[in-house]
Amino acid sequence: MLAQKNDTKTMSELGIQIPQVYLPKPNIDLTKWAVIACDQFTSEPEYWHQVEEIVGNSVSTFNLIFPEAYLERKDKNERVQRIQATMKKYIEDGVFQLHKGLIYVERTINRKTRKGIMLCLDLEQYDFKGEKVLIHPTEGTVIDRLPPRIQIREGAALELPHILVLIDDPNHTVIEPISEEKSQLKNLYDFELMLGSGRLAGYAVTEELESKIIEALRGLASRESFVKKYNLDENAPMLLFAMGDGNHSMAAAKEYWERIKPQVGMNHPARYALVEIENVHDEALEFEPIHRVLFHLQQDLLAELRNYFGEDFTYSTVSSFEEMVKSVDTAEQQKQIIGLMRGGEEFGVIEIRKPSSNLAVGSIQVFLDRFIEKNGAKKIDYIHGAEVLQKLATPAENAGFYLPSMKKSDLFKTVIMDGVLPRKAFSMGEAKDKRFYMEARKIV
Repeated sequence: MLAQKNDTKTMSELGIQIPQVYLPKPNIDLTKWAVIACDQFTSEPEYWHQVEEIVGNSVSTFNLIFPEAYLERKDKNERVQRIQATMKKYIEDGVFQLHKGLIYVERTINRKTRKGIMLCLDLEQYDFKGEKVLIHPTEGTVIDRLPPRIQIREGAALELPHILVLIDDPNHTVIEPISEEKSQLKNLYDFELMLGSGRLAGYAVTEELESKIIEALRGLASRESFVKKYNLDENAPMLLFAMGDGNHSMAAAKEYWERIKPQVGMNHPARYALVEIENVHDEALEFEPIHRVLFHLQQDLLAELRNYFGEDFTYSTVSSFEEMVKSVDTAEQQKQIIGLMRGGEEFGVIEIRKPSSNLAVGSIQVFLDRFIEKNGAKKIDYIHGAEVLQKLATPAENAGFYLPSMKKSDLFKTVIMDGVLPRKAFSMGEAKDKRFYMEARKIV
C-alpha cells in the first residue's frame, strides 16, 4: 500500500498547498484510464455507454466516479459503495505511483492548447455561500446537487478532481513561463483522450520553477496590485482564485471538511482540494454559453413568458434554427436577446427590456426556476453546444433556450463587484473540452 508522509508545503497567505499526487503506473492504458467530468453529457446516456464499452474490464477512473447521467438509477447507494471499495482496491493492488510537487498540464483539442498547474487549494479560504474570500465561486451553487458527491467523499480514500480554477493574470506571469521550460521538464504522461477529446500531457515542475510560480502568485495577491487592477477601495476583499468548472465538487469537499474537522483537526489532507488552475487570459481558453432545455412541457411556455415579463417581453419568429442562432450571436451587446426553439418546428427570438439581471442568462433563469416550481415542465437540463440543444429540443413536448456568451475578460471584476453570477452562466469550452480525471490524491 502506498504511504503518504505529511511533509507537504503550505502557503497559507495564498491558500495553496504543494500536492502529493497519485498517478497511474506506466503499465496502465491511459486512454482507458482517463474519463471526462462526471457532470457532462447528463442528458446523453449514450456517451457514457460508449465510455463503458471502451473501458471494459480495464483499470479506469470510470470505476472511481459517479456520472450524473446515472443519478436517477435505483442502484445509487450500491454504486457509491463500489466506487469507495474500488479506490481501496486500486491502492492495495499497486495501481498508483506517488508524485510529490506541482504538475504542469497541457490540454490540446481543436488545435488549441490550454495550460494549467495542478495544486491544492485550502478549503478554509473558500466559501460557496456568498462570503468574499480568497477562493470564490463564480456562480450560484445548487445545494441539491451536493449530497451524492458528499456521500462518495465521506467513505473515499481518494479524491479525483475535475475542478478548474481561474486566475486573472493578464501579464502571463504564473503559468505561461513554465511552457517555455517544458523541454527541460520530466514528462509524466502524454496520451490521446477517448471519444475525440484531444490530448493530455503532464510535466513535473522543478523546485526552481515552483518557487517562481509561488512568487508570481504572491504578486497577483499583493494588496497594491489587486486594488489598482480593479480600481477598488483599499479594504476590498481579496479574490485570487475564481471557480471555473467543478464548483459543486469543490462545494461538496468544503461541506465534508466542515463536518469532519472538529474530529480530525486542522492538519488533515481533507482540508485541501486538488485542482487545476488556468489563466483566464489563456488564448486557448474559450467561454461558451450554457443553454437550457425544458423536457415534457406541462404549460403554455410562451404564455407564461409573456405573463412573467409583461410589456418588457418581445417575441418574434424566425425561419430556422440557424437564423435564430445568428440573431443571438450578432445582437448588440447591451441588448438581452435569447433564442427559443419549441419542438422541431418553431424558432424565435426573445428580447427582454429592463432586465432584472446584468446578463441574459440571469434574467431567463429566474423565470425558469419559477416555471419549474409551478410544474411547467417535468425537467430542465443545462446543455453545451448548439447541435446538442437542437437535438434535445426537437421533440414536440420539449423547448430549448439558446443563450449568448459572456466576455471572459469581465469575469473577475463582475464577481468582485456584483458577487456570484447566475448558476450555469458560462462554460469553459463545450462538453468535450472539459477536464478528464487523471490525477488522484489521498484524503484520509
